[in-house]
Amino acid sequence: MPRPKKMHLYFKELGRGRPLVMLHGLFGSSDNWMGVAAKFAERMQVFLPDLRNHGLSPHSDEMTWSAMADDVVEFLDAQNLSRANILGHSLGGKMAMQLALNFPERVEKLVVVDIAPRANPPEHETIFKALLALDLKQFHSRREMEDALAPDIPDLALRRFLLKNLKSSLAAGTQQFEWKINLRGLYENYPRLLQAISSKEPFAKPALFLRGGKSHYILDSDSPLIHQLFPQAKIETIAKANHWVHADAPGEFVQAVLNFLEK
Repeated sequence: MPRPKKMHLYFKELGRGRPLVMLHGLFGSSDNWMGVAAKFAERMQVFLPDLRNHGLSPHSDEMTWSAMADDVVEFLDAQNLSRANILGHSLGGKMAMQLALNFPERVEKLVVVDIAPRANPPEHETIFKALLALDLKQFHSRREMEDALAPDIPDLALRRFLLKNLKSSLAAGTQQFEWKINLRGLYENYPRLLQAISSKEPFAKPALFLRGGKSHYILDSDSPLIHQLFPQAKIETIAKANHWVHADAPGEFVQAVLNFLEK
């Protein structure tokens, strides 16, 4: 019997050929991938879904790794894809790992970008609290919100990235804002999103773990757990990149992924 449908993920699609599904990270959306996705789309069919509680996809109170893996299986079914190459960054990388472990028959090759399967510390608490503290009714421009967030989030580029999750409308001649993401739901589920990935059986197909040389999300000490769950895994480093590997070194990122997928 088919699984009951849980989500109808919003997505973008580019190119033609073998399918590649790219999963974004926390506070992100399909838009994060557009620069590198256009390069991949020259050689394959690229799908860019918004994960649940992100972008234009539906909201849900439930946010576990298994539930989100089910979302991607439902998405593959809806696109009539028996299997696909799966790539995920950060939160999307953990989701991709759980998908591969739960449904290995649906994953051709796995690419995990700058995240390990271990549990993570709560590094986003300050961001969540700063965003939740914003009274959106009090602001008339994104610039005002950028300034209000500055004491807690000094990085301007990060503030602008986070505020991409706003949508605005005009009412009574004034600009009004609301969150596209399920901000409260993400925060309430945040402890679950920090949990490690687990499985009784390993994923026996090819896997690439691509890390930033200036990032701490995949450490040398993570190698035993990675190879326990993904025995065919290769760990490669892009030396000049931080956590946002695809943004910091897009050319090297695209080439490394293509070398792996097309080998």
